[in-house]
Amino acid sequence: MPSPEHTVIRALLARQTGWVSGGDLAKKLGVSRVAVWQYFEKLRAAGFVIETGHARGYRLVSAPPHAHATLIETQLKIRPRDFTLTVLDETDSTNDEAARQLAAGRAAPFAIVARRQTKARGRLGRPWHSPANGNLYVSFAFRPQLEPARMTPFTLWMGLNLCELIANATPLKPGLKWPNDLLFDGRKAGGLLTEARVDADQIRDLVFGLGLNLNSLAADWPDDLGQRAVSLAELTGHTLDFNRLTAAVIGRVLLAYQRFLDGDYTKTFAELWHRYDVLRGRAVTVLEGTHRHPGTVLGVDDDGALLIKNARGRTQRFRAGEVTIEKTPPA
Repeated sequence: MPSPEHTVIRALLARQTGWVSGGDLAKKLGVSRVAVWQYFEKLRAAGFVIETGHARGYRLVSAPPHAHATLIETQLKIRPRDFTLTVLDETDSTNDEAARQLAAGRAAPFAIVARRQTKARGRLGRPWHSPANGNLYVSFAFRPQLEPARMTPFTLWMGLNLCELIANATPLKPGLKWPNDLLFDGRKAGGLLTEARVDADQIRDLVFGLGLNLNSLAADWPDDLGQRAVSLAELTGHTLDFNRLTAAVIGRVLLAYQRFLDGDYTKTFAELWHRYDVLRGRAVTVLEGTHRHPGTVLGVDDDGALLIKNARGRTQRFRAGEVTIEKTPPA
């Protein structure tokens, strides 16, 4: 059941350019007009700018630019009955926090959003720059009870869905670099990290993490990232509505997860990969442990493994590895 705060925010969003009657809200909520005023004061304290007009009511001028749990929840179009959301000012890593809460018995699915991470990481434990600058740091926790072999294409499937969401919500053209990087003209705007706990040949706990550069500015990047990283705000030339886009991301991930469980993802996996793959036909080197494998990318197989053709014309298959795009064909 929605809380009074959900009801008030929903009313403001439904009439963003108009006025919301305090009396109508009081009747709907079954409270006094003084109680309604207190709800609006609480929203103002949380960063909402709300105009009050005599005999007209209340009007939303602007919403907070940072993560706000109720504002996100109010804008969710897809939400399983048992799904819950937590927004934190700061945590070491949203993936680690989700894993801790799963281990403590919290019911899944749920999502953890943080405004700042102090020890965020990407693949292979690499640090992920995560200041409180309007970027999205979110992790999803699930208990899929699936065989580990079935999870091979999971991260790619999630990445493709995020590319599709961004392409539909903005004028941008995202690309997915196998296995987990969201790119725009070769610059990285996001990364994915999937971690699992396996019991008795089944995945018991699954955490899917996403870092997406939304509203950071060019000046925010450390010198070593300035030429390689980019945000959607930089690319579009304007600030994005953080909470609205976060709600869209959460809804898309939850839907994609359910389609993956059902096996329905196979109907569109190949089509989406063809649309957003940035590696097909490119000369690359795959680093697998200490071994380097140069070749030309052919695509991926049904399990999400990368296929490359080496200098001898043989097709090689990689389930994991680091890919470097070569400027010249590999020797």
